Amino acid sequence: MVMGSSKGRVKAWFNKKITDPLLQILRRGTEPKQLAFSAALGITLGIFPICGVPVFLCGVAIAFLGSACHAPTVMLANIIATPVELALVVPFLRLGEKVTGGPHFPLTSDALKKVFTGQASQEVFLSIGNALLGWLVATPFFFIALYVVLMPCFKILVRKFGAVASTPKTPTSIDIELNPKPRFA
Repeated sequence: MVMGSSKGRVKAWFNKKITDPLLQILRRGTEPKQLAFSAALGITLGIFPICGVPVFLCGVAIAFLGSACHAPTVMLANIIATPVELALVVPFLRLGEKVTGGPHFPLTSDALKKVFTGQASQEVFLSIGNALLGWLVATPFFFIALYVVLMPCFKILVRKFGAVASTPKTPTSIDIELNPKPRFA
């Protein structure tokens, strides 16, 4: 039974943090092109190899791009990208090492301990630089691939869950709430 309750909590968390916000975004009538661009941007910035920085980068991108991107989609994609961010730190490090031709940094518990205790050596800082370089090299490819994959997905999702245009015969729920008509008997 413990297993079932934890699955229920995970599902509830996923619905509250991912599914419900996504459905709200789709129902607001945003264009699929803008949603795909914003999601690709949020995921691409969300995989930045230094923890905590992606949220700041997304905020800067939203401020810089303004209405060209959809801020809630960027932030939701950033949240979704967090587990991927952690998984891609080592590949970005290795890519950066290949680009610079630098030495292979051994990932040991001793090196990690030095980072956490503030005794990081020059090699650790060089490896962080290599991971950043790897991210910079991979970013354009990630962004383009995500945009190409997400565009048809958002077209389908907007068609399926998007806002329904109101007609004179079928007013939206907002019209009903804003224009109540009193009934007299």
